[in-house]
Amino acid sequence: MTLDLSQCDDHELASLAVAGRGPAFRELLRRHKDPLFRLIRNNVGDPEEATDLLQESFVSAFAAIHRYDSSRPFRYWLSRIALNKCRDWARRRAVRSFFSFARPIEADEDFESDSPGPGREAESRAELARVEKAVALLPHTLREVLTLRTIEELSQTETAAILGVSEKAVETRLYRARAQLKSHMGALEVGDA
Repeated sequence: MTLDLSQCDDHELASLAVAGRGPAFRELLRRHKDPLFRLIRNNVGDPEEATDLLQESFVSAFAAIHRYDSSRPFRYWLSRIALNKCRDWARRRAVRSFFSFARPIEADEDFESDSPGPGREAESRAELARVEKAVALLPHTLREVLTLRTIEELSQTETAAILGVSEKAVETRLYRARAQLKSHMGALEVGDA
C-alpha cells in the first residue's frame, strides 16, 4: 500500500522530502505553485519573470528543505524565499537598467468580445497600466506588504510572520504604501493628461 500524499499536511510532506522522497516535494510544489506565482508576479509585474523566479524559489526551497522549521507554516517559509528572490531580481534589474533602457510594459493582446466595447477595454488597460506603474514606484518593503495584505488577502499576523516584522510594522507599512500609491496615481494621472 502506498501513501496518498494528497492526504498529508505540509509538515508531513516536508519531512518526507527531507528524507529524500521526491514525490513529497512535488506535492508541496503542486499545492503552493499558484499562490506563490501570484505573490511573485505582483512583486515583479512581469509574468515571464515571475515564472522564472517561481522556479528559482522552488529550486532554493528544495535545496534548503532540511532547514525548514516545521513549527511554522510551510507557505510562510516558501513566501520568504520567494520574496528574497524578488529582491534579488530587483537589484539585478536596477543594475541592468543602469546600463540599458528598461523594457516597456507590453500591451495586452486584443481578443474579440461581446462586452465591454473597445473603448472601455482600452480605458481599463490604461488604468491597470497606471496602477502597475504606481505600485512599481513603491519601495519593496511597502510593495510586499501591499501585495500580501490586499492581493493575497493575508491577515496582518500572517503578513508579519512572512516578512519577519511586527504586526505594527505591517500596519504602518500598509498605511504608507496606500498613501504613496494614492500620491503616485495622482502624479501619473496628471502626467498622462
